Amino acid sequence: MTSLHDLTGTLAANVRGNRQARGWTLDEMAERCGLSRRMIVQIEQGQSNPSIATLLRISDALGLGLPQLVALQQPPKPKVVRSGQGPRLWRGTHGGHAHLVAGSGPPDVLELWDWTLHPAESHSSEAHSPGTVEHLLVISGEVDLRVSDEVRRLLPGDAVSFNGDQPHSYANDPDAEGPARFALSVLQPGVGAATG
Repeated sequence: MTSLHDLTGTLAANVRGNRQARGWTLDEMAERCGLSRRMIVQIEQGQSNPSIATLLRISDALGLGLPQLVALQQPPKPKVVRSGQGPRLWRGTHGGHAHLVAGSGPPDVLELWDWTLHPAESHSSEAHSPGTVEHLLVISGEVDLRVSDEVRRLLPGDAVSFNGDQPHSYANDPDAEGPARFALSVLQPGVGAATG
């Protein structure tokens, strides 16, 4: 499994390198991301474990896909990522986790996630870039998917496609008998097309 130390070091180098390649100051980077200058500095120095929402703001501002930002490049030959080996980019309050297990770079960024939500855990996501589409397949347990104001309960084997360019969340009921596990793909077309 990729360690948190390795991930923060890779992220720090990628954010700093991409910011400098564009000739942006720390203040310009912070403004483009909608984050504080202090947060950018902490990330670039490997002193922060940013949330998925923060990583998405940075990757959108840089015109990169999230997989490229955390150095999951699409290899020229098949690459096997063993169970639990992808970067863990989210941790729940009761032991849940989300691993980014595969992905591609721009312009059409595709991410593949392995999620586990324990009872009473949820993850809320801001709207992604326009045109983003998500596909979710429940492997075990039950997942409550909220997209804008609509909530759907998904059972094992259920799949759903939805527009990820609106606020959405995934949750496991507090009274659930055990964890919910699901695979999630996220397609963000044209990432970086409007970056100047």
